[in-house]
Amino acid sequence: MKAIVDCNSFYCSAERLFRPDLQQKPVVVLSNNDGCIVSRSDEAKALGVGMAAPYFEARPLILQHNISVFSSNYNLYGDLSWRVMETLRHLMGDASKVEVYSVDEAFIDLGDIPYESLFDAAMNIRKTVEQWTGISVSIGVAPTKTLAKLANYLAKKNKAATQCVTVLATREEQVTAMKQTRVTNVWGVGGAYAKKLINLGITSAWELSTMPEEWAHNNMGGVVGTRLVRELNGLPSRDMEKPLVSKKMIATTRMFGTPVTNINDIKEAIATYTSRAAEKLRRQHSAAKVISVFIVPREQNYEVSFRRGATVSSHITLPAATSSTNELIKPAVQLVEGLYEQGKTYKKAGVMLAGLEPDESIQGNLFATGPQKYQRLLMDMMDNINFSMRDDVLKFAASGLARDWKMRQELRSKRYTTRWEELYEVR
Repeated sequence: MKAIVDCNSFYCSAERLFRPDLQQKPVVVLSNNDGCIVSRSDEAKALGVGMAAPYFEARPLILQHNISVFSSNYNLYGDLSWRVMETLRHLMGDASKVEVYSVDEAFIDLGDIPYESLFDAAMNIRKTVEQWTGISVSIGVAPTKTLAKLANYLAKKNKAATQCVTVLATREEQVTAMKQTRVTNVWGVGGAYAKKLINLGITSAWELSTMPEEWAHNNMGGVVGTRLVRELNGLPSRDMEKPLVSKKMIATTRMFGTPVTNINDIKEAIATYTSRAAEKLRRQHSAAKVISVFIVPREQNYEVSFRRGATVSSHITLPAATSSTNELIKPAVQLVEGLYEQGKTYKKAGVMLAGLEPDESIQGNLFATGPQKYQRLLMDMMDNINFSMRDDVLKFAASGLARDWKMRQELRSKRYTTRWEELYEVR
């Protein structure tokens, strides 16, 4: 049996953890640059606040009902996510039985637990996670990942009745649950496929499960569709996946806090993003041979207001793989010069590192000068200082000082668990 543990309105739950005065009150969290609503508490949902709604459109409703609003606080969310996942690993007693699916979701393997004890086991996990981390979760249990996601959907749909736990152990329970679930709410059925299925008269998860595997293969993306139908019929087709130890590509991308027109601002942003990507690269003991840069212009359309322009990008292959920030910044900034167009306004930029290889396998240079030989030592020292002091205490001049292009977080709460100066005070 598989289970999925899903944090309830995770970003909102994280904000409430250090603001007990907001319990049972409406809360929303905004996306990058405070643009759209990406998390809503149940109370905010009940008031009609829409998911992904632009903040400026929802603002009148928010002010009317005195809804608390926060900018995304990724330092806090990342740390609390790690605590939830570590709690699950401890409870399972074996890290291989926990698959972190996203920042607020994890699959766990309950294959060793008897069917009659599944509900109690899931309830114990739910209560322990909430007690140890302060984050409330919902759990769905079933023979396959797809059915577990469906069970979790039902658990969250009516928290009071389900106690945030739903177990679909028998085929009868699974059929009943699928008949209650629209096909639009099935894990793996995107918007385009949902529209196609509804047009064909397939409106529920149960109706989809009765379709032949060959039909699913021909009409729902080949093997992906086949696996989906098999999983709905209780036949596991998605195994527990091992954590990805080393990434094959590393990227750092951000929206600008304000629209940017100056090439120097874009260069500073790219240099900053390159520095962050290089830190990630060194963290997994890798080096990159290919660096790609992209910038996204904002085109003006006087008939429809504004829309995002087409991404422009370029890449370069380095003479040798490297993880040194300065050796990556120089070509990255040079790429910007070939992408930038005078007179355009830019909204987003990013850096991607590819062609990764273990840094231990990099061929040394017998003719390298002394300073070149100590590049890795210098980078490690910078990483250690920045990690302990935070906020890029040490940085390359190319990253700039004012950084007026930085992402807006005007309503961000304190980083209670990752900054000494912002620790929560108990009086």
